Amino acid sequence: MSSSSSNLIKGTFILTLGTIISKVLGLFYVIPFREIVGGSEPVALYGFGYVPYNIFISISTAGIPLAVAKYIAKHNALEEYAVGRKLFKSSTFIMITSGFVCFLIMFLTAPYFAELVMAGSQKASFGVADVTTVIRAVSYALIIIPVMSLIRGFFQGHQMMGPSAISQVVEQIVRTIFLIGGAYVVLKVFHGSMVTAISLATFAAFIGGVASLICLFWYWKKSKPTFDELLVHDRGTVTVSLGSMYKEIILYALPFVFVGIANSLYQIIDQVTFKRAMEAVNAGNAIADLGVLNFDAHKLVIIPVSLATAFSLTLVPLITESFAVGDKKVLVRSVDQTFQILLFVTVPAAMGLSILAEPVYTLFYNGQSDIGTSVLMHYAPVAILFALYSVTAAILQGINEQRFTILSLLVGLLIKLTLNIPFIEKYHVLGAVYTTALGYSVSIIINLVIIKLFANYPFKMIVRRTILIGVFNVIMCVVVIALYKGLTIFLSPASKFQSFLIIVICGGVGALVYAALGLKSNLADRLFGSRVQRIKAKLRLGS
Repeated sequence: MSSSSSNLIKGTFILTLGTIISKVLGLFYVIPFREIVGGSEPVALYGFGYVPYNIFISISTAGIPLAVAKYIAKHNALEEYAVGRKLFKSSTFIMITSGFVCFLIMFLTAPYFAELVMAGSQKASFGVADVTTVIRAVSYALIIIPVMSLIRGFFQGHQMMGPSAISQVVEQIVRTIFLIGGAYVVLKVFHGSMVTAISLATFAAFIGGVASLICLFWYWKKSKPTFDELLVHDRGTVTVSLGSMYKEIILYALPFVFVGIANSLYQIIDQVTFKRAMEAVNAGNAIADLGVLNFDAHKLVIIPVSLATAFSLTLVPLITESFAVGDKKVLVRSVDQTFQILLFVTVPAAMGLSILAEPVYTLFYNGQSDIGTSVLMHYAPVAILFALYSVTAAILQGINEQRFTILSLLVGLLIKLTLNIPFIEKYHVLGAVYTTALGYSVSIIINLVIIKLFANYPFKMIVRRTILIGVFNVIMCVVVIALYKGLTIFLSPASKFQSFLIIVICGGVGALVYAALGLKSNLADRLFGSRVQRIKAKLRLGS
């Protein structure tokens, strides 16, 4: 296996581990949090604060981690290490300023966001003033996050993924403790209002950001001698003005902004249109159903996407480096391996989540729910599209065709916006899932066409491997479905403990079947190299 492939897998593994731990912590806090606040409406209120926050956080960071990583990787490949250090020093003040400005904008415009998402809702137990309070509580995190993102990008540009991964985990641990503890103290100890509890829960984003920043500062102090050593070997043949530097960073960063807020923009469309469409046909509790879609199901669906997020962070500097030195073989090999590993891991995870939707929803969300099960069952496969969109967008960044990322996203959003209301009126909450899937599918197709045209990437191997992975997944799904049907004769997915048993048994058997297929076919060897060969030797599996 080449060193570039090894770096890709190593960097991806580190970031994947950190991202998955962070996402799992972000998922498991839901269990006690829902127990404390109770019901879907408080959860929907929590979500109303976080969706605009996610948009502002992407704007205030302006895609900085990946843009900075890409810029530094490009110049490091040319042994111009001083350029990256100059960027880092000059950008620190800019990021602090942009964070504070975005905080002020979000804080002051919170009432308008609240009016937008609450328009036409007469059945909700909370109003515009409550949503405004929650949005303002989470806005404080914008002061911290941009400079934190800059530091992460600097480390990633030097192929140091550990600091980003560890800081993510620290951020999520501290945030989760503060979120659960704050909500519990407000509601159970002081018997305060639900709005105060939810506001404190969203303010936890600021506390987690502070903890992450402290962690990154520690890594910076520890790694500074290594960075200073690189400066000794700087070639010094390139002089870059701050103006041209920031112009290039902005060109890199803008598409990252759109990629970063893509999911939030889809959710904003749902928040604005969902209640109107549902109430127009007098279908269900619009606020509660929106909470199930945008919070409950989304929290679970986003877990399989963690691998794509890690690949995006690892892939951009690696592809940029090979693109900068004209090494097309490394570029094609990196893209090829990325697609294969992504599909090999993400597809079975998403399909397993869809098959086991009922026990999974029961386990995590305090009881059985027909609407929750239905939404999760249909929404889980969309995780594959989320993952493919993230990675294809990252590849476009690496080959300097990032302008098409914006085009593909806008086309996808247009499809979502055009079809959302008629689909929701016809299919209710599942209509919003269908339009999200359609929008992302079109965006991915556009990205793949551009990759083919501008990188001349050969898709033949990916097509063959996709068919093989598809066959493996069909076999795995048949086994899991049969086992699940058999287990439900004796175990009930309406019980939390019995749901846990069903998930462990079905998930374990499904994973074993899929792993055995991957090992016996030698596909796992080709994707993961010598580590898998050692596992096969221990298990005495034929090659």
